[in-house]
Amino acid sequence: MHFHHHGYVSADPRIQAAQGCGVDRPEELPDEVDVLIVGTGPAGMIAAAQLSQFPEVNTRIIERRPGRLEIGQADGIQARSVETFQAFGFAEEIIREGYHITEMAFWNPDPENPENIIRTGRPKDDETGISEFPHLIVNQARVLDYFAQFALQSPGRIRPDYGIEFVDLTVEEAATDPAHPVRVTVRHTAGNRSGQERTIRAGYVVGCDGARSQVRKSIGRSMFGDQANHAWGVMDVLSNTDFPDIRTKCAIASKHGNILLIPREGGHLFRMYVDLGEVPAEASRTVRRTSIEEIIARANEILTPYSLDVREVCWHSVYEVGHRLTNAFDDTDEDDPDSPTPRVFIAGDACHTHSAKAGQGMNVSMQDGFNLAWKLGQVVTGRSSDELLRTYSLERRVTAKNLIDFDKEWSTLMATPQEELADKDYLEQFYVKTAEFPAGFMTEYTESMITASTAHQQLATGFPVGKRFKSARVNRLCDAYPLHLGHQATADGRWRIYVFADSARPTSDTGSADSQVARLAGWLESDPRSPLVAYRRPGDDLDALIELSVVYQQAHTEFTFPEVPEVFRPHVGKLRLEYLEKIYATLPADDIFTARGISRDGAVVVVRPDQYVSGVFPLSAHDEIGDFFAGVFVP
Repeated sequence: MHFHHHGYVSADPRIQAAQGCGVDRPEELPDEVDVLIVGTGPAGMIAAAQLSQFPEVNTRIIERRPGRLEIGQADGIQARSVETFQAFGFAEEIIREGYHITEMAFWNPDPENPENIIRTGRPKDDETGISEFPHLIVNQARVLDYFAQFALQSPGRIRPDYGIEFVDLTVEEAATDPAHPVRVTVRHTAGNRSGQERTIRAGYVVGCDGARSQVRKSIGRSMFGDQANHAWGVMDVLSNTDFPDIRTKCAIASKHGNILLIPREGGHLFRMYVDLGEVPAEASRTVRRTSIEEIIARANEILTPYSLDVREVCWHSVYEVGHRLTNAFDDTDEDDPDSPTPRVFIAGDACHTHSAKAGQGMNVSMQDGFNLAWKLGQVVTGRSSDELLRTYSLERRVTAKNLIDFDKEWSTLMATPQEELADKDYLEQFYVKTAEFPAGFMTEYTESMITASTAHQQLATGFPVGKRFKSARVNRLCDAYPLHLGHQATADGRWRIYVFADSARPTSDTGSADSQVARLAGWLESDPRSPLVAYRRPGDDLDALIELSVVYQQAHTEFTFPEVPEVFRPHVGKLRLEYLEKIYATLPADDIFTARGISRDGAVVVVRPDQYVSGVFPLSAHDEIGDFFAGVFVP
């Protein structure tokens, strides 16, 4: 953690000094805001947390409930989400708190006594080491709490405005205030002003208000897709049982139906998705009135010869599987490049819905919010043109479509009797072979203004352009501390440039004929087209917009920091202290160049604020790097 650069700190270093709109932040929702987020679900809260790192942006988040969420309906936390939590500073806490999924047990009818179930497989959850982070189960409410804490401790000091609901909006093309053209009607739902409506003006609106989104309706977007007409009862319960895998994630298939069992954090609680069977369209309303007693009885029937003795029901519901998607995630016309850039966005369940079986709802929603928020921050602060905002819908709709396609197959398999499968082990095989997708690592953004071509991909094959930056271990030079390179990138809205050095010995001579890294350093530090020069504002630290790191092929015992170009050890903060912690060496037994397929001739890897690789370039491609950033930022 980086602090003391503005002077000695003895208090909690996670609490950053208030800046901009975070200073004397009004208690009441003001009449004018730059960004209005509607809904404090996963998409909304991560967006607020990210925008809290842009204190110049006046961001507010409203929620119709009178207070925080207490019972979350989502609980699965995939490894990609834990990776994201690392950037927001609370991965360690949530890892301690959560239930860890290490394997999944598969139960099927006993061939010798089909009325009973037996365990037929228990594959590891991550057989191939997809991520260094675990697969967790954590109450959604706790995840939202952590994001709320981050937002409140950040310079923007964002906290939810509870008891206010969204009613409607209008985007005024000829607004008297062009920076705030969205006219939003909201209504108080709690307190002395309950029932009162008011109008506020916003620059941008982000609808994170769920599957029945009013924001979506206000911009004329509709959900398209289908209902699977298959009902499931879901319950969080505290129970005694003789079922031996009650504390293991299970897919249970019996003659009487199917169960997906998810142990919960805390040692006693577990969730069951209980198969209620096919539902004719005319019986949809009836099945939703299925009592908890009926769900428990059905679960006991499916678990034969085992049984549940339910002592407390913490939450339950009945739902039918649906796979639905909006035609776009914003209010602009994607088919018309001359249409106005978007002002209103939708995220999470407001634009895509699917079953809970793959555990993706909260995870994908958070990546929606993360993707959009840093882009809004850059646009509102004048760092990028508003054309950047078109990339949100283009990127995230493809991801949502891929998720729905995956979930259709998974949820169908979960509801299919074993005797109807091509192979009795087919469900288990599907779970293993598709592990990377539900872990959150198959998202791959295509070429755009923020994603370069793959022309130089061979220089770093382990960092695919468009996919998330997969961390690997390095050795920090200044203190010989081995760590994960990707874990050092915080969700502060900055871009990252990782310079992987050629084999030349480190030198601070930026005119060196032997070192490509030294020549790149000289260009980065002083050339007018360098992204560190062209977009740096007066008074900014060198790394205020783009954090620069260098990884040398040599061991940490073979060179010292004064031998490294000064651009990699910038002077920061009001005391202008030299920052030494972004210079790395390789670990002899765990060489990042080998682990990530990085050329020994070196490479430059550019990573955007939400941790996705934007480009791979040769060390000598100064003009190409300059051209790329010229498409991202405005001078």
